[in-house]
Amino acid sequence: MLVLVLIAGCGKNEGGDNKKAASQVAAKVNSTEITISQINNILARNQKIPPEAVERAKREILNGLIDAELAKQEAIAKKLDRSPNVLQALEAAKTEILARAYVEQVATAQPKPTPNEVKKYYEEHPELFSQRRLYNIEEISLSAQEGLAAKLKEQVAKTRSLQDIANWLKAQNIQFTANRGARSAEQLPLALLPQLQTMKNGEMRVIEAPGGLQVLRIAASQDAPVDEARATPVIQQFLFNQRSTEAIANDRKQLKAKAKIEYVGEFAASAAEAETRAKAEADAKAKAATDAKAKAEAEAQSKADEISKARAAADAASKEEMAAREKTEAAAQARRAAEAKAQSEAEAKKAAKSAQPPSPDLEKGVRGLVR
Repeated sequence: MLVLVLIAGCGKNEGGDNKKAASQVAAKVNSTEITISQINNILARNQKIPPEAVERAKREILNGLIDAELAKQEAIAKKLDRSPNVLQALEAAKTEILARAYVEQVATAQPKPTPNEVKKYYEEHPELFSQRRLYNIEEISLSAQEGLAAKLKEQVAKTRSLQDIANWLKAQNIQFTANRGARSAEQLPLALLPQLQTMKNGEMRVIEAPGGLQVLRIAASQDAPVDEARATPVIQQFLFNQRSTEAIANDRKQLKAKAKIEYVGEFAASAAEAETRAKAEADAKAKAATDAKAKAEAEAQSKADEISKARAAADAASKEEMAAREKTEAAAQARRAAEAKAQSEAEAKKAAKSAQPPSPDLEKGVRGLVR
């Protein structure tokens, strides 16, 4: 009944504008007109209708409006519109429609993201865009237990097979669920992506989440980057929706703060308990999210530090090897220079010796022989 009233409520009765252009009227049900605008409004809410099916959809919508209008007229004729239940339903529908209209107004009033905000989000989330990957993930999910995370990490360090982990859990009589599937980065929780981004194919890791544990293994992955131009409209819509959701939540808090709300009877005590419980749950959820984010960032930083240390060690080893080669080459050059110098000195001595004049005794002896 409520659905029929809501759909047909936009129709014009006999007290309406009888001068409406005929082109705006789709049908007349007794004295009530059903307009093309009504059909188009309903059609606009069904965006999945393919273009070739639009005309048929319009006809079906019109027939539905006619049926609803006939039912409404009959209900009024039988004075059902005065029934307490119907009056209550009408008031509830009115409240819902007005509340939705107000929420939509708050949402649409929010400023759209600026190009700088879009660019900043793109650069801050490479795991979603410039370094986006498609993952084939194997996973085991189970409830958190005291000390279980540490034991799982020990088991993960010993194997690269998720089946081994499953066998170990079965041996410990620990219940779990296993799953495997292909997912793109945007289909995964944002808090999980930084950890997955640092994992290689075949790597397995224990992920701690509020109230549960996951053992994830990347069976395979492939790069599937999205450039800034393609990502821009998606980021714009995401940031706008995020901003609208926050604005609606803040507006509701302000409305409650300004209003005088008094719970009565059985709801008085339960309301206070519910508020306390809701606040505690919200605080716990926020703390868990903050802790998870901090842990993910710490693990990512640790991985980055390990990579930096490995690179630094490799660079140091390379420099030492180069220095050793240079030292060896310098020693070889010095040895060659010394050998060349010794040879040069030897040749100089030999040349000097051959250039000396004959001794006097030898010259005298030679003259005696000549005589």
